[in-house]
Amino acid sequence: MTDFVVRIGTRSSELALRQARQVATALALQGVASEFVTYTTIGDRILDRPLSAIGEKGLFTAELETDLRDGKTDCAVHSLKDLPTADPDGLTIVALLEREDPRDALVVGPRVSARSLAELPHGARVGTSSLRRRAQLRALRPDFDVRELRGNVGTRLRKVDDGDVDAALLAAAGLRRLGLGDRIVAFLDAPQWLAAPGQGAIAVQSRTDDSRMTAIFAALDHAATRVAITAERALLAALEGGCQVPIGASMLAENDGPVLYGVIASLDGTQVVRGSIAVDARDPAAAGRALAQRLHADGGAIILDALRARDTHAVGVTSMPGAHGT
Repeated sequence: MTDFVVRIGTRSSELALRQARQVATALALQGVASEFVTYTTIGDRILDRPLSAIGEKGLFTAELETDLRDGKTDCAVHSLKDLPTADPDGLTIVALLEREDPRDALVVGPRVSARSLAELPHGARVGTSSLRRRAQLRALRPDFDVRELRGNVGTRLRKVDDGDVDAALLAAAGLRRLGLGDRIVAFLDAPQWLAAPGQGAIAVQSRTDDSRMTAIFAALDHAATRVAITAERALLAALEGGCQVPIGASMLAENDGPVLYGVIASLDGTQVVRGSIAVDARDPAAAGRALAQRLHADGGAIILDALRARDTHAVGVTSMPGAHGT
């Protein structure tokens, strides 16, 4: 083992710790020792309000990034979709681990026999904390009673089991990492249903000027994951969106090569703009930017302007809040 210990910043939730353990295990295989520095973020503490109403950027990352920048940790491990698309000053993503299943998944309560969204009864109460999922649900099934569902994965599953909601949508990656894959009754497949840009990927963030960390984590970076993530997040960045905006993006491997799919939806699901574009793996960001322009021109601009006007009126800011967790 090396004569130094890498200090890994991580949220203290079980899912975040499991993700950090994946990084620690990968480091150990390189002969690099590590230890965890754990955090409870503002997004973890405020559970009585929808994330979209808090009006903060970096809800699940700010505390980790502050200490990383100050040298109290050597790296931070995040669910990539929690990170804003622009790197904060002095920090950068030095590795993306191989992506887990990026799809959303349906879980149902013990008194619900449905095995898909289509089989859920009329007026079913479906829980989610994501505006993207909410918008796509309402576009697909306007009859659903979509409920706000906050808390960690275990808390949300308990609310499903206790009958607070009939069903819920969660990230398949988080359920699988927690050993809860058996709770999934259906996957929501792209391109009909699009996940959050970057969903399922674990990001390692370090200081831009820390050459030792950059060298260590270079071996952990998964090339195919980085191509897909770069395309998806370039679309999100070009649309100036965060996870508080109903934007979905997924890159799929198809017979003729990778294709990026994107969607922008109004919160009530009545306006939906979709598009797709081929991705050149040598410059995946170009595909993301080009698809963003297409979606914008095809009606996405109207949807986004309305959302931003709503947020400006609601919380007194002109920029959209940052992304959020599983």
